[in-house]
Order: sequence, then C-alpha cells, then structure tokens
Amino acid sequence: MKLIDQTRRDLLAALLQLSAIRPEWRLGQTLANLAMTAGKLESGGVWEMEDDEALAAAKILISQHEEFAPEPCQPEGLHP
Repeated sequence: MKLIDQTRRDLLAALLQLSAIRPEWRLGQTLANLAMTAGKLESGGVWEMEDDEALAAAKILISQHEEFAPEPCQPEGLHP
C-alpha cells in the first residue's frame, strides 16, 4: 500500500470520528475547520491543504475534544 493511500484512509477515519464528536458540523464546516487548524487561513485554504496536513489537523481537533470531554458518570455505589 502506498503511503498516500494509508494517509487518505487515516484521514477518512478521522473525518468519521470528527463527525461523531461534532455532529452539528456540516461536512463543509468540518473541512473549513481542518484548513483553519492546519494554518490555511487564506481564501481557498481547503484547496491548498494536503492530506497529511488535514490528518494532522483532524488529530488536533480530536485530541482537543478528548481533553475537554466530561468524565462519564458512575451511578451511586458503583465506583471502581
């Protein structure tokens, strides 16, 4: 498997994960947020973004969600 193929597969998996984390984001919004996170702030930044840059940006957005995600609640009396 070529490197670009694996990068693209990883990026698509990350997009699925971001869709689950941020269901309120439309696909276009998700791509725009990836471009902004990758530092592509100028008009047309999405067009200029490489797959590896988008994947790195997706990992940042996913990790930010994990940092701020609330701890799951445990019912009373069932603490580990």
